[in-house]
Amino acid sequence: MTAERPDGPAADRGREAGATRRPRRRGAGGNGFERAGETWTPTEVRLLARERLIESRLTPNAISLTGFGLNILAAVLVTQRLFVLAGLAFIVGSVMDTLDGRYSRMSGKGTPFGAFLDSTLDRIEEGVVLIAVAAYFSSKGDELAVAAVVVAVLASLIVSYTRARAEALGIECKVGLATRPVRVVIIAVGLVFATGASLGRFSLLEPAIYVLAALTTVTVLQRVLHVRRQLMAPPSDGRSA
Repeated sequence: MTAERPDGPAADRGREAGATRRPRRRGAGGNGFERAGETWTPTEVRLLARERLIESRLTPNAISLTGFGLNILAAVLVTQRLFVLAGLAFIVGSVMDTLDGRYSRMSGKGTPFGAFLDSTLDRIEEGVVLIAVAAYFSSKGDELAVAAVVVAVLASLIVSYTRARAEALGIECKVGLATRPVRVVIIAVGLVFATGASLGRFSLLEPAIYVLAALTTVTVLQRVLHVRRQLMAPPSDGRSA
């Protein structure tokens, strides 16, 4: 025989009080979370975490500045030849650079200046890490690798610039091989495996830089041709063929 749930104002107040309690993890065999005798689904837990995060004092600018600080740390670690740690700092900092925009849209805390700051810091972060890599190659007397870093930095900046200029003309320009996530992956792999990461006597930093320089240069050409095609395309009259 099952007991009936009490109804009435007192019961409603009790359920409302229970609904405000934080979720508590169930035992090893349970699915979800317990809340005053009820079960929280994983979706409800994510929604609660999202609401708590939005209600917190965390701002998108704070996430952007934290990512910036981690990338500066990565550059410093490169100068100290601590490549694995540099790669990890670069990865975490770059992930935070992707999260600040999402958090800005999700929380509604974004501002025009915040978007400007985010874009500006993204360019600085990538450049400062590559400058540290260029200094490392220069200390080894590897002039070809230093030149490749210079090409990679310049082309990466132009990749971002072409998108900004295209969007100013009303053209979406996200095409190309070396978008920012791709560049982050290439640099991260090069840093983590710069000295083999204790897996062997090999280095992927120099090959990664050559790949980055080549792909960013190709991406610049792809975006220039894309914008040219869009500007030269005949205007649509709104009629379907």
